[in-house]
Amino acid sequence: MRRRVAIGILGTTLDASGREDRWKRWRPTVALCQQPGLFIDRLELIHGDNSERLARQVIADIEEVSPATEVRRHVIPMKDPWDFSEVYTGLRDFARAYAFDPEKEDYLVNITTGTHVAQICWFLLTEARFIPARLLQLSPRKDGRDEVSGSHSIIDLDLSRYDAIATRFAAERDEATSFLKSGIATRNPAFNRMIDQIEKVAIRSRAPVLLTGPTGAGKSQLARRIYELKKAQRQVSGGFIEVNCATLRGDQAMSTLFGHVKGAFTGAQNERAGLMKSANKGVLFLDEIGELGPDEQAMCLRAIEEKRFLPVGADQDVTSDFQLLAGTNRDLSIDVKAGKFREDLFARLNLWTSQLPALRDRKEDIEPNLEFELRRFGEREGQNDTFNKEARELYLKFAVAPEAQWRANFRDLSASVTRMATLAPLGRINEEAVRDEIGRLGQLWRDGGSGDNDPDALLRDVLGSDRLAQIDPFDRAQLATVVEACRDSSSLSAAGRKLFAVSRLKKTSGNDADRLRKYLMRFDLSFEDLARQ
Repeated sequence: MRRRVAIGILGTTLDASGREDRWKRWRPTVALCQQPGLFIDRLELIHGDNSERLARQVIADIEEVSPATEVRRHVIPMKDPWDFSEVYTGLRDFARAYAFDPEKEDYLVNITTGTHVAQICWFLLTEARFIPARLLQLSPRKDGRDEVSGSHSIIDLDLSRYDAIATRFAAERDEATSFLKSGIATRNPAFNRMIDQIEKVAIRSRAPVLLTGPTGAGKSQLARRIYELKKAQRQVSGGFIEVNCATLRGDQAMSTLFGHVKGAFTGAQNERAGLMKSANKGVLFLDEIGELGPDEQAMCLRAIEEKRFLPVGADQDVTSDFQLLAGTNRDLSIDVKAGKFREDLFARLNLWTSQLPALRDRKEDIEPNLEFELRRFGEREGQNDTFNKEARELYLKFAVAPEAQWRANFRDLSASVTRMATLAPLGRINEEAVRDEIGRLGQLWRDGGSGDNDPDALLRDVLGSDRLAQIDPFDRAQLATVVEACRDSSSLSAAGRKLFAVSRLKKTSGNDADRLRKYLMRFDLSFEDLARQ
């Protein structure tokens, strides 16, 4: 049978009574050892260095009412028992040094005595399992009557009796995740798991968050929702500052991000705070962070780690306490290997990374997002457009079919809904409008999304301008064909069969998937990279 061990703070007010009539008064620490059915094998009694006399008196009285109870004293000096930092640190240090043995001992933490600050600290340490114990609360009343021994109640934070609290927390958490999804009832399991993790990180951490995924997958919208969630939780008080790093070029990049002083360069007639300063106490979202130059990357790293940076032309640092969200459609690990992105900055960003899937990988979510886009159009334009039943079924059948490429992801879907709703007669989207839109999307995707058959435009979207410039024009047309086939195929093997349909007939054996994989490796690409874009 496990020994029962109580841990508590000496009550300098409730436990204090040096008079002979002290036995007529309820003193919680003494009463702890007088509880019927709750024998205490050992009491760990904590007190300050100025309570020596009271501690000896209480220990002597415990020996009288419960001789078999061992009492150990722990002196923890506290200058101010109402200072949260001091009290929490003292009790946390006690818990760290204590040799807990839950297999042999059952621990109770007495939250009856001590200041309210101490009671809160006890709860936090127990709830976080720094102390493997249940909480104990004593009362001077028993069956409605005042008694010297009083009564007690034990609170186990893991018991099912607290399911109501857990249910409420779960409901609030579900509300937070729904908020991050803009209220859309998404069905894709991988996406929902990602949102669950982002919700936890957004509420519990101020570390940078990196959102990756193809263009149009919803990184900017999710970043803003993260900010709005943190603001609702009172974690930030400043604004949401968003900048597309792909638009920052030359000398203006440093000025835009970090600001400048008057006269820092030609044309700098006034001082400029910069976006990082504007994000103080708020959230800074650096979209397409992979497009930053090396100097801006170095300054960003310092600003993230030290909350300090040097405006252009200044000789004194400026401080800004912001949380960073970053977005990219590139694989930054490849850029690190190529020397285009700082490894130390990537390591700082890569603590919490979430990959947003392409729309074609979330086809079960097209239907709820279709309804969301219709509502958003109605709010924006002030008109209520709907599908008729046949038109809605026709559009959804096309939207989830293999030929639906959704190259621009949710931008394609949003634009598609806008076109149909705008042209809908009397606010009702019919089958004719849907067929016209299906033809329009098909043409758009056949043209590579740009209105012409330009392989460079396709490859620039996949590789970026710098990597594309390193590929000979001779190889670009072939690579563009391969990229198209991979995007239109459900697997590496399917893409290989499509690309090598003629030559494979002349071979007695072969592995089209391996052949395609090796070709893609020449350009530091993989089928998985292309399938996500």
